[in-house]
Amino acid sequence: MPNPEGGSKHWLLSKQGFVLAGFLAVAGYFLWSEHEAHVKLAIPYFPYLLLLLCPLMHLFMHRGHDGPHHRGKDHAPNSRKPGDGERP
Repeated sequence: MPNPEGGSKHWLLSKQGFVLAGFLAVAGYFLWSEHEAHVKLAIPYFPYLLLLLCPLMHLFMHRGHDGPHHRGKDHAPNSRKPGDGERP
């Protein structure tokens, strides 16, 4: 949205940005007020939850170990060189 001075205005400073910020503030307040007791109850268990998430993250990041961990640049899917039959 152009400014009268000629520059462009950031979208957060527009009318829609202010409406979005107000909506997020109200939603955040109600989300916190409704779930505050549950969050305070779970805080002592966060370190254990993080440790339990490590194997799950490992599984998803390595896709179930369906291939070698350390592939060279020659095996990477996006490492084609010009002259491999396609134009650069």
